[in-house]
Amino acid sequence: MVAHVGDFGLARLLLEASDNSSQSLTLSAGLKGSIGYIPPEYGMGGQVSILGDIYSFEILLLEMFTGKRPTDGIFGDGMTIHQFTAMAMPDHAMDIVDHSLLIERDYADGDDKRYNNDIGYQDDSPILETRLKECLVSVMQIGLSCSAILPAERMHMDVVVNKMKDARDSYLNLRRRRS
Repeated sequence: MVAHVGDFGLARLLLEASDNSSQSLTLSAGLKGSIGYIPPEYGMGGQVSILGDIYSFEILLLEMFTGKRPTDGIFGDGMTIHQFTAMAMPDHAMDIVDHSLLIERDYADGDDKRYNNDIGYQDDSPILETRLKECLVSVMQIGLSCSAILPAERMHMDVVVNKMKDARDSYLNLRRRRS
């Protein structure tokens, strides 16, 4: 299974089509979306809401940063990508992060000794390593906050955007220090 553009924004489309001013609509025609990205409340006959779209988006965020799809074989017996990520936070975040995110390809040079094959950037500075980990943890924490089982516990998108901008700025400042 692969996430599709149609998995995001589903609530807005259904809400606009229903002319329902209460900002929610009970699913009566069955589940809509890709397996693994559908919010739990939709499977229980819950109401379509913007918080459902946030859940789907943030599952995709966790997928991008862990390199694991929510339908991967390691997720079974009640284990989800959300639980997998939550169990690693924050101390073992680097154990679950997709290692391809750690490779700075645009600066890579075959003769540059700062690079070590598949591991990525090798810096002697523990401060920079700690800052990189903090950036990755903050993004994965956002994913966890938005993929909570209960819709009321999910972060709203305006907060997500601000926190993602902060993580981006922190990462860009980290890259400038390396140069």
